[in-house]
Amino acid sequence: MHDREKIEERLVTLETRLAFQDETIETLNSVVKDQWMAIDRLQRMLSRFDGRLAEIEDNIEIAPPQKPPHY
Repeated sequence: MHDREKIEERLVTLETRLAFQDETIETLNSVVKDQWMAIDRLQRMLSRFDGRLAEIEDNIEIAPPQKPPHY
């Protein structure tokens, strides 16, 4: 092979790899974006549930312990 052919073959190989890498990066970026959206949604839900739980705990009247009837 001539040097020019070798260089051209290497260039084609590099361009092909770059195209696949670009596609992989875009796919990974999409997955990460979707995961962050899901995490954000779950954090908001958890915050709401935490607030509701605190509200319920505040409204519960704790009765003093009673002795069982057999005492």
